[in-house]
Amino acid sequence: MPRPVNVEKRADLLKQVVHHLQHHGLAQTSLSSLADAVGTTKRMLLYYFGSRENLLSQALAANRADTQAMFDDVQDTDGVRKAAHALWEAVTVGEQSGAIRMLLQLLSLAATDPEQYGDLAAESVEVMTHPIAVAYVRLGHPPQHAWAEATLLVSGLRGLCEDRLVTHDVARTDAAAHRLIEVAVAAAD
Repeated sequence: MPRPVNVEKRADLLKQVVHHLQHHGLAQTSLSSLADAVGTTKRMLLYYFGSRENLLSQALAANRADTQAMFDDVQDTDGVRKAAHALWEAVTVGEQSGAIRMLLQLLSLAATDPEQYGDLAAESVEVMTHPIAVAYVRLGHPPQHAWAEATLLVSGLRGLCEDRLVTHDVARTDAAAHRLIEVAVAAAD
């Protein structure tokens, strides 16, 4: 009979993995090198997470903005505005600001190595886009329009995050994000 998983040890390992990936990236990260970096063994990472892909998936999930919670209570265009600003804040200066680096790396890796990273990248995009599309549908938009608007908002903000990370131009990217959010709010009317 297998020994029960130590939940606290697993959570601590995941926290260390997230920290390492935020600072060192996803590319070329093997389980062996990751295990060395966080002070454990490849065998223990496999024991707690099953596979490299599952570990990466859980690291991304543990650290991404909770778009679901941000857009769950949206009932009007002002709610879209507030939730979108909360999302921008979360991915640029909030707890998830480090996670955006991981997400951008994952999306880049998926573009060049879709077989290894494509599914995980698509899931990461879906998790952020779906709650926003549901909010637009709740406001009376047809599903196809809702998905297009949610995609515009998520992809636009993600692109502005990348611009900000590269240029360090906070004022310009904040102004562009506010403009993008106003376009998204206008589409919600």
